[in-house]
Amino acid sequence: MSPLAIDAAAIGVGAFCGALSRYQVGRITGEIIAENPARLGGLTNWHTAGINILGSFILGGVSQATTTTWPSGLTPRMKLLLGTGFCGSFTTFSTYSVDVVNWIAHGQISTAMKYVALNNVGGILAAATGMAVVKSIKLK
Repeated sequence: MSPLAIDAAAIGVGAFCGALSRYQVGRITGEIIAENPARLGGLTNWHTAGINILGSFILGGVSQATTTTWPSGLTPRMKLLLGTGFCGSFTTFSTYSVDVVNWIAHGQISTAMKYVALNNVGGILAAATGMAVVKSIKLK
């Protein structure tokens, strides 16, 4: 099998797992909110921010693990599987964007801006934290 085909398969496996993970988080979150809409209804769509922040943490760790800080590091193919595949399909810029546009269209400007701030600042901080955590792990 050609290296390109193996790389594509690694990305595909990661993407499959990331997409299913994202679906499950959304499904479970939706069920929890539906059980108590009066108390939790305001959290609808906010799970996307949590997914994006978690994905940023994971990708930060993956990117750090491929550098010289880890003697063995991750192979380029594992980076494709975890970074491009899993994180690429687990996180979602498009859903984030649609959520913001919908809130603005419904006059919920404050909610939209809080969501933008949480996704952007939270994602950057999570990526930096993921990088720091991996950098602190000493492998022999």
